[in-house]
Amino acid sequence: MPETRALGVPDAVARAAAAEGGAGRGRPDEDAELQGERMVLNMGPSHPATHGVLRLVLELDGEVITRAQPDVGYLHRGDEKIAESMTYTQFIPYTDRLDYLAPLANNVAYALAVEKLLGIQNQLPLRCQYIRVICCELARVSSHLLGVGCFAMDVGAMTVFLHTFTEREKVYNLCEALTGARFTTNYTRIGGLARDLPPGWVEDCRRFCKEVVVTLREVETFLTRNRIWVDRTRDLGVISRADALDYGLTGPNLRGSGVDYDVRRAHPYLVYDRLKFDVPVGSVGDCYDRYLVRMEEMRQSVRILHQCLDQLPGGPINVDDGKIVLPPKEQVLTRMEELIHQFILVTQGVNAPPGEVYFGAENPKGELGFYLCSRGGGTPHRLKIRAPSFVNLSILSHLLPGHQIGDVVAILGSFDFVMGECDR
Repeated sequence: MPETRALGVPDAVARAAAAEGGAGRGRPDEDAELQGERMVLNMGPSHPATHGVLRLVLELDGEVITRAQPDVGYLHRGDEKIAESMTYTQFIPYTDRLDYLAPLANNVAYALAVEKLLGIQNQLPLRCQYIRVICCELARVSSHLLGVGCFAMDVGAMTVFLHTFTEREKVYNLCEALTGARFTTNYTRIGGLARDLPPGWVEDCRRFCKEVVVTLREVETFLTRNRIWVDRTRDLGVISRADALDYGLTGPNLRGSGVDYDVRRAHPYLVYDRLKFDVPVGSVGDCYDRYLVRMEEMRQSVRILHQCLDQLPGGPINVDDGKIVLPPKEQVLTRMEELIHQFILVTQGVNAPPGEVYFGAENPKGELGFYLCSRGGGTPHRLKIRAPSFVNLSILSHLLPGHQIGDVVAILGSFDFVMGECDR
């Protein structure tokens, strides 16, 4: 049986230095001309291993890839342009459709960007901040469960997929109880949250945290020392530390290459500076390391969830500003000032000052960033989304050449991308 690989926290980068000179298994010298007839193959956009509508144009010499060109945009919906004709609050449901495997985290990242523009990011009630962190970490666990499950299924381990999906359904049950929806949550609001935690939700979340750890141990038993899994993932799709930085990778794909960078630690937001958690870092940068990093990140997310549930304070969940947050309905029906505030917020939106801001959050796929340009008023003049899946996929044309066609499935599975976020 192969030995398991230790994850560093945060400095296990010894083997990453050895990987600086070249990438994956069987990569030939780029200057050497391959002999034989070459064939162009379309992989996608409807191939099941592309995890969405990604098209790869591959040039093959036998089984070996000589050129690779990712073709994106099949799921483009013009989200950034749509934002220019909507109020800041009206655009929140559109963030659900970015990384639709972690909609709660998308909501939080966008709301924090708008709140930074409004200058109220330091005025959020403590209870609101803790609940937002809980939402983000639940989204991370849910996304990684799907990512690892589909990665394993792509390589042939169907049982793992069934175990991870069972736990993911429990996360969806928690989302449904909290937000009223399982998939597209639309829960966060500018200046707070749509509603508070329902009765009994904290106990249900604690129960899930205890149960998901058992499933994680089972998944590790299935995969980590499995000969087939190790042979299909180890020393495959190696991304050196330098390449990961040059191509702007973020999230587990960056940390798997030995780079200790996590937005929650480097630029703390909400209450992450009050919480104890480790940032897992890989040592080689191959598919196996990216799997190990995601497995450990789920454990750390459970650790964060336990701390948030234990420290959860009472109090309001919205800022005390009638010009930003909708007033209580009973006051709208009985008082003139609240009625005016409601009318202005619904029809015109919050009155944001002119300016430009950028906010990036550590989402499951990497750094999800929102750049907002305001000329005043209730709608953004420009909005730009930094989609981590889009940036992460940019390295494929550099990474895939030299690998065999059968390795593409494993490499794509280790990247864990979402095309809704990539194409926007």
